Amino acid sequence: MTQKQAGNFPTFLEQAVEDAAQLLLGCMLKCDIDTATVRVRIVETEAYDQADEASHTFRGQTLRNATMFGPPGHLYVYFTYGMHYCSNIVAGPVGYGAGVLIRAVEPVDGADILEQRRGVAGVNATNGPAKLTQALGINRAMDGHDLRNQPLQLITSSLNPGESIATSPRIGIAKARTVHRRYYIAGNDYVSR
Repeated sequence: MTQKQAGNFPTFLEQAVEDAAQLLLGCMLKCDIDTATVRVRIVETEAYDQADEASHTFRGQTLRNATMFGPPGHLYVYFTYGMHYCSNIVAGPVGYGAGVLIRAVEPVDGADILEQRRGVAGVNATNGPAKLTQALGINRAMDGHDLRNQPLQLITSSLNPGESIATSPRIGIAKARTVHRRYYIAGNDYVSR
């Protein structure tokens, strides 16, 4: 697992999805909302790829999941449970369906904007995959968005001193429930429960 970057954009996304999911912890998402800029820190992820029966890519490429087979560093956005958007960062080589679900983020700048958009304050504004997409305004129109570009950019960063990564089975899935492909910053208040 090697953390490299080109400018401020991570190049580690070409690695295996499990490695990318861990290296994304501590990285920033910078989002332009109206006239403000919001920054959040990724604190929880889940890894999915085409060899994983819980992945959208398990049965091959379709119109819906095509983004996950494309270049790393793009956003795969999908609608779930008939009411929520969730977002993955595409990882791995082109042609291999893989992505990292962003499960939770910690506000760095603009927490008040995120809380206002969600109508709740504190950790409940961004401590889940559907919550953070709503707070950041991510929807299906952003599927395929290159995270090198505005209005949503991925910026390389790392864990803070003293922080460590924990792992567990993924949350809220019916298949491959015991597989440890969920990663999070241990002890961070914004990790989903």
